[in-house]
Amino acid sequence: MNAIRIVEGDLRVGDLRIALVASRFNETVVERLVQGAVQALAAHGADPARLELVRVPGAFDLPPVVRRIAESRQFDAVVALGAVIRGETPHFDYVAAECAAGLARVASETGVPVAFGVLTTDTDEQAMERAGGREGNKGADAALAAIELASLARKLGAR
Repeated sequence: MNAIRIVEGDLRVGDLRIALVASRFNETVVERLVQGAVQALAAHGADPARLELVRVPGAFDLPPVVRRIAESRQFDAVVALGAVIRGETPHFDYVAAECAAGLARVASETGVPVAFGVLTTDTDEQAMERAGGREGNKGADAALAAIELASLARKLGAR
């Protein structure tokens, strides 16, 4: 019996170009996500000069800007960073759902990996725990996913 050929990405940045798109709303939380993402990218060999950080007003604004970046074909992956924290109105539900669905559509329709680093939490405390607290840093996790997915995309494209 032949061995199964396994194809998977790795965590070496090399010459990968990665864009970060971060919302300004809930800035204290999002800035921690950005720092975590940048640190994770640097720890895996990213050249800061090859990274680009694009700011948008809020999480709802992430999908159209990420789409423009993906369609430019200047980047191998995009990391979307934001925080949607539940309030007293249904606003949370609409913003969180549209942001997630929009980013998934961008990745699916463009073929450019989009890593989802958007927190959707019930409280500020939960958000802070996921932005460098007890729950780790989801910005760093998203950056690592972006590296792996971009690496995998290259390997699959070279077959």
